[in-house]
Amino acid sequence: MYLKKIKLSNFKNCTSAELAFSEKVNCFIGDNGAGKTNVLDAIYYLSFCKSYFNSIDNQNIKHEEDFFAIHGEYFNDSETNDLISCVQKRGKKKSFKKNKKEYDRLADHIGLIPLVMISPYDRDLINDGSELRRKYIDGVISQFDHVYLKTLLSYNKTLLQRNTLLKQFAEGRYFDEASLQIWNEKLCDLGSLIFDKRKEFLAEFNPLFEHFYQYLSKGKEKVGINYDSQLLEKSMSVLLSDFIEKDRMLRYTTQGVHKDDLVLNINDFPIKKFGSQGQQKSFVIAIKLAQFEFMRKKKGFKPILLFDDIFDKLDDKRVQQIIHLVNENNFGQVFVTDTQKQRVEKLFEETGIDHEIFSVSNGIIIK
Repeated sequence: MYLKKIKLSNFKNCTSAELAFSEKVNCFIGDNGAGKTNVLDAIYYLSFCKSYFNSIDNQNIKHEEDFFAIHGEYFNDSETNDLISCVQKRGKKKSFKKNKKEYDRLADHIGLIPLVMISPYDRDLINDGSELRRKYIDGVISQFDHVYLKTLLSYNKTLLQRNTLLKQFAEGRYFDEASLQIWNEKLCDLGSLIFDKRKEFLAEFNPLFEHFYQYLSKGKEKVGINYDSQLLEKSMSVLLSDFIEKDRMLRYTTQGVHKDDLVLNINDFPIKKFGSQGQQKSFVIAIKLAQFEFMRKKKGFKPILLFDDIFDKLDDKRVQQIIHLVNENNFGQVFVTDTQKQRVEKLFEETGIDHEIFSVSNGIIIK
């Protein structure tokens, strides 16, 4: 599957653009702030129904305009075309369609067009809190497992109901154990499924991640991603029972898979504290390349891959390693942003890879 064409209207700083793409490599060249990344974000929208950078849809509408629209035409595995459309009007519900048919639930679209974004913001996986790492692992699993996505959505709704009840108890100065138990049982069932899926995923994912880290860095460091969950020690039902007094006092649920985290290690120490900048860069890019390979194995075809401004952030050795992967046909369709046209032209012309180059300036995109 690959993206043949895209049409943008009033998306971020781009008033209008219609672009036809190579099925191999597409490069967007321009200064910082020109709008290169916005094109990648539009492509990301068509896979995930949301922005990679700003989840508030209205804020992605160009200033002083009433709507944005993104239309993408994909060549699919059946050798036919799919038209994916996203339209957001100010103050209205987002419209998302496949072949002109509106989705009842956006979740039904997730995973149909698998995509991996590699961005400088990925360093946040190391430096930010556990919520970002949970969102990352959930996003990967949800692309190939719709049961997991439904379970996760149900868990979050149930968690909200339980927390609402705990607040009502505190405000009303009463406690109804029977009504709380209803949500406890549902939370236990859903939480156990999520826990098992995350554990299973990481067992498959870690060897891929370790392979790509060693490939990029040519280093001898031992790296790993460990699963940190309260459910590794006790069952969900025992946790909810043991911490009921704490939950009542704090008015929210303190135990469960919504507290899970990923522990990112290098040589058995946290990479956040003990990894150099180069090691951290290799670490997060290896995570995303492992995600790509994992998705390829699950889906049976290559996801779309977006490289946002990473060549500017890597040394020549790592850039050459990535270009080598592209040249050996490990990837399908690739989109790249960079500030230096000569660098990109040299990289891809030396390897003979089919590519298109687009110039971006103030939201105007020219081939």
